[in-house]
Amino acid sequence: MREWWESKRQVLRDKREGEGRYRFSDFITEVLCWVPELLIFPFRLLYWFVKGIGRLIGFILDLT
Repeated sequence: MREWWESKRQVLRDKREGEGRYRFSDFITEVLCWVPELLIFPFRLLYWFVKGIGRLIGFILDLT
């Protein structure tokens, strides 16, 4: 039993040490996640800006 446990611990320890590497597949995954965000962000910013200006104008018109 002890030998099995020691070999299991060694396998887990080796697995943990290998997780620190940054592989090419990790890079591709991150790029595929960030590209849509970079394409959509300017339109979202424009939408928030127009919406904010509209609310400001609406607030000013409600005061008069």
